[in-house]
Parts: sequence; structure tokens; C-alpha cells
Amino acid sequence: MDMTRTTPLSAAATFLTGHARLLDRHRYGFLVGRGDPRATLAALAAYRNTDGGYGHGLEPDLRSPESQPAAALHAFEVLAEIDPVTSPQAEQLCDWLLTVTLPDGGLPFALPVTEPENCAPFWVRADPSTSSLQITSVVALHAHRVAQHDRTVADHPWLSRATEFCVAAIRRLQEEDRVPHAIELAFAVRFADALSARQPKTARELLEVLRVFVPSDGRVHVQGGAKNEYMRPLDFAPAPGLASELLAESAIEADLRRLRSDQADDGGWTVDFVSHSPAAALEWRGYTTVNALRTLRAYDG
Repeated sequence: MDMTRTTPLSAAATFLTGHARLLDRHRYGFLVGRGDPRATLAALAAYRNTDGGYGHGLEPDLRSPESQPAAALHAFEVLAEIDPVTSPQAEQLCDWLLTVTLPDGGLPFALPVTEPENCAPFWVRADPSTSSLQITSVVALHAHRVAQHDRTVADHPWLSRATEFCVAAIRRLQEEDRVPHAIELAFAVRFADALSARQPKTARELLEVLRVFVPSDGRVHVQGGAKNEYMRPLDFAPAPGLASELLAESAIEADLRRLRSDQADDGGWTVDFVSHSPAAALEWRGYTTVNALRTLRAYDG
């Protein structure tokens, strides 16, 4: 009997082959050392618009074709994973982001949605005239990951403006009479962690600001989400780093056990939030499965 078929990694590979979009199958290839940069970039380019941005469901619950900030985070995520390979797509994405950046340096949660059918309502109802720390921080954190091997992104004026916006917005949390939304909080923590590669002193300062909002067990209910939807320790620290210092070691260990046990019988992982189209439900599983494996490898080696 071929026991390799029963391993968690093998089961995940089988799941991805049968269920995941081509882009996430290429992302898995990089995870296991079989990545093809040209094929991965071609798969990513299928979501790209002529303005340099991305849409067309690259963010699974935002099926509309126009370029959106949320799609940019997924594009940067892929561009970071093909390290050390670089692509003109990265600089061109920064160029597009600069065109939609608001005067204070932030990005709106979403731009006007041209085809709202099958899109999550929160994307459709977003105010395009107000900057969002949640979306700016998550786009910027993945851009900082790309910047570690792509000088055109590291030196781009958009990244500088977005970083300044996020730093200022996180600092203001000390003065504002509000508790950050759970997802906003997780992205802000991960932004600070990503910033540590280039600005370690500022990163530590920001994490001290955020520490007061992050319980040591790392569980924060997602307001307005599903009943059992939480940000968990590994959402704050998907890899060892400064962010993991906010959490009890036991909390991270317990969440790693949870993540391992959450692999379904079909080899994939599920999500704890509501998807807004049949395609999104399946695409989130493929995306989440790759990210789960990446997190486990980051901690387990």
C-alpha cells in the first residue's frame, strides 16, 4: 500500500487538484518546491486589468471585473511567494494603487462595484471616499513582503504613502475611543510585523500600541460575522515573528493543534465565514488550504 496517499500533505495536494483554482495550485507548487514562476504569473495575469490593477474575483467574494484594493492584496501575496523572482506586474500594481489612494495616503475599503451580483454586500456598500486602515494595512503588509526582494516596490512612492498612513492610523488608536474591528486588528498587527524588516523600531512601537487590544489567547470575535467566526492566534501571527510575541506561547501551540485537526476528510481546509457565491465558497477553500499548509510549515519547519 502506498502510505504517501494518507499523509496530510498528500491529501491536501489531492484536494487542490480536484477543487482549487489554477492560481492556488501554482501557489502550492511553490510551497513544496515545485513552483513555476512563469506559469504562476500567467495565472495571476488572468485577473489583471489594463490599468495595472486586479479584479474578476481574485478576491473570491468580489466577483466584479474592475480593479479593487482587495484584489491587490491577493496579487501581492502571490508576488511575494515567487521570491526571488520579480515581475513588472508588481511595480505596475503600485502605480495603479497610487491613482486610487486618497489624499491622506490610505486606500478605500472598496471602489464602486460595477457588477454587484454575487459580491459580498460589504464590498458593494463600501464608501469609496474614506480611507480604511483594514484594507490599506493588509495591502501594504503584502507589498512589504514583495519589497524584501523587489527594489521597485520597496522604493515606490505608493508604498511610502500607504505605510505612513498605516503608522499614523495605528498610533491614533491610543487616542481614539474605539476598539478596532477584529479583522482590522489582525491586519494591523501583521502590517507591523511585516514592517519590522525595514523599520524595526517603528514596528515594535506599533505592536505595543496594538498589544492592549490583543488578548493573550489570541481569540477575538469578528463583529458582524458568523456566530463562530473568530480571529485566532495564527491570524495574528501566521509565521513566527514579532507579532507572535503578543501571544502566549501556549495559545500558538493550541492553535497549531487546532489547525492540524481542521483538515477535512477530503484533504482541504474550510473557512468559518459566509461565502457569497458557489464559486467563492470553493475558491476560499483552495486559498485557505494553501495558507494553512504555509502556516504549518512556517512553524513546524
